[in-house]
Amino acid sequence: MAAIDTSRSFATTPRFVNRVNRFVAESIGAIADWNDARVTRNSLSKLSARELDDIGLCAGDIDMIATRGAKR
Repeated sequence: MAAIDTSRSFATTPRFVNRVNRFVAESIGAIADWNDARVTRNSLSKLSARELDDIGLCAGDIDMIATRGAKR
């Protein structure tokens, strides 16, 4: 009869794996932030000066608004 060892814990992972997981998560987060800024910048750029004024912005504010959330 074969014996199976079931006392091994898979909860502990090597430090290297944790570093790789963190790197991947941070990279995906950075790409998502960049994409959000890009979408915001494109949406605001399509508005006229009058529409921007209605929401309290000017054309010079677009880059600042778009990248505000992207900086962590």
